[in-house]
Amino acid sequence: MASNSSTTWAAPMPFLGEILKGQPALVTGASSGIGRAVALGLARAGADVAVNYSAHADAADAVVREIEGLGRRALALKGDVSREADVEAMFASAISHFGTLHIVVSNAGVQRDAAFDAMTLAQWDEVITINLTGQFLCARAAVREFKRRGVDAAVSRAAGKIICMSSVHQHIPWAGHVNYAASKGGLMLLMQSLAQEVAPHFIRVNSIAPGAIRTPINTSTWQTPAAYADLMTFIPYKRIGEPDDIAQAAVWLASDAADYVTGTSLVVDGGMSLYPQFADGG
Repeated sequence: MASNSSTTWAAPMPFLGEILKGQPALVTGASSGIGRAVALGLARAGADVAVNYSAHADAADAVVREIEGLGRRALALKGDVSREADVEAMFASAISHFGTLHIVVSNAGVQRDAAFDAMTLAQWDEVITINLTGQFLCARAAVREFKRRGVDAAVSRAAGKIICMSSVHQHIPWAGHVNYAASKGGLMLLMQSLAQEVAPHFIRVNSIAPGAIRTPINTSTWQTPAAYADLMTFIPYKRIGEPDDIAQAAVWLASDAADYVTGTSLVVDGGMSLYPQFADGG
C-alpha cells in the first residue's frame, strides 16, 4: 500500500493477470511521472507499449527497457503532441511496429503558471496547444485506427480505448493557473462529446482526473514535512496520490472490466474535490 510519508515512494502495485494481452498501447508523455507509471502498468497487465516523449530520450529509453524486462515489446517515439505532423508520424510508427493499437493514453501536459494579468499569450498558447489541441490530435489519430480495424473480439470487446489525462481542475477553479484550468475544463467536454460520437463504433473514451500526485513536477508541495502537512489539509484521505494509483485506474478503464464505461471522468484524488474545507460546516 502507498505510504502516507512525505518522503517515501510507494512500491509499484501488482496487476492481476494479463488482462490487456494482445492490445498494444501508446502513452504520451511517458518518460516520467504519471505517464511512466501508466506505461509500466499497462505492460504489467500484458500490453506492448509505445513510449512517447518530447525530450530526454535517455529517460524514455529507460522506460522501454523496464517494459522489455517485463517480457513486453516496447519502443520510444519522440514527438510533440501539439504538432499534427509529429502525432501522425508517431501513430504511424507505433502501428507499423505493433500492427495496430488498441489503447491510447493521452497523458502529455504542461503548466505555465502566472497571475492572469501577467500571463503572456505564449504561456496561454503553449498550455492550450499541448494540453487540449494535443488531446484532439491524438484522439483523432486513435479513432481513425480503431474505426479502420474494428472490433477484434479475440482480444477485446471494444474496437479501441482512449484515456485522456485530465485533472481535478477540470471542475475546481485554480487562481494563478487559468490557462491550465481552461485546458482541462475544455478537455472534459472534448472527451464527453467524442465518447458520445464514437460509441456506436464500440470505441470507448474516458478520462482520469488526478488530484495531488507525487511526481517530480510538483515536489515543492510534498518534499518537506511542512509542505506535506499543508497539502493534507486539502485531502480527506490523508495521503498524497502515487503514480501507480493513476496507473491502476488506467488499466481498469482500458480493460473489458470497464466495457460499459464511456464518457466518464474517473476522479482519483483522495477526496480533494469534496472540498474538505467545508467538512465542519463551512
